[in-house]
Amino acid sequence: MPDAIFADPRLARLYDAFDGPRVDLNLYLGIAAELEAASVLDVGCGTGSLAVMLASSGRTVVGVDPALASLEIARAKESRVTWIHGDATTLPALSVDLATMTGNVAQVFLGDDWEATLRGVRRALKPGGHFVFETRRPEHRAWEDWSRAKPRVLVGVREQLELLNVSLPFVSFRHTYQFPDGSVISSDSTLRFRSRPEVEQSLTRCGFEVVDVRDAPDRPGREHVFVARRVN
Repeated sequence: MPDAIFADPRLARLYDAFDGPRVDLNLYLGIAAELEAASVLDVGCGTGSLAVMLASSGRTVVGVDPALASLEIARAKESRVTWIHGDATTLPALSVDLATMTGNVAQVFLGDDWEATLRGVRRALKPGGHFVFETRRPEHRAWEDWSRAKPRVLVGVREQLELLNVSLPFVSFRHTYQFPDGSVISSDSTLRFRSRPEVEQSLTRCGFEVVDVRDAPDRPGREHVFVARRVN
């Protein structure tokens, strides 16, 4: 089940405001151009920021997400994208040039669902198609920054991030939102921090070849960006 931050309609409507300018997505637009990808699947598309950018550049785009509240916001942004309520394991037959997973999407899969997702992505790609996604480097210990996070107030709503538990490879945290009417909604999340060898081994097991591992230009030293190719 998706976290409330994505699935609760009141929180989903806040997501774009609190996420801020998505300069991180320029990396994916650049890779799509580099690979000359005419068709793209965005897994965990959320409110559709990347999918909309890709469609605006003339590409055929499919966005899939299990959080219906987020997906409804995405649908309202762009009619040229095919929006699907579901996940990578439930997709209809596709044959795309490129699949993407941005933000923390790759880390929300805590167990066997990770490799099930990889296999679903592989099925959606055409032979030789590419899969690009990012993961936070465990050695950077991003959760230490989360534990010191100050409250933010945007569009009249107060957001507080609270670190709940660190039991590596799992890190749990809570976002709490207080609305002007006094109502409060909390969203608990858990991410899995995988090492680079662990990610590469899982990709190999699921029918991919790792062709490159890059740094995120806007977050140097903090994340790995994996570029993998479907093995025919």
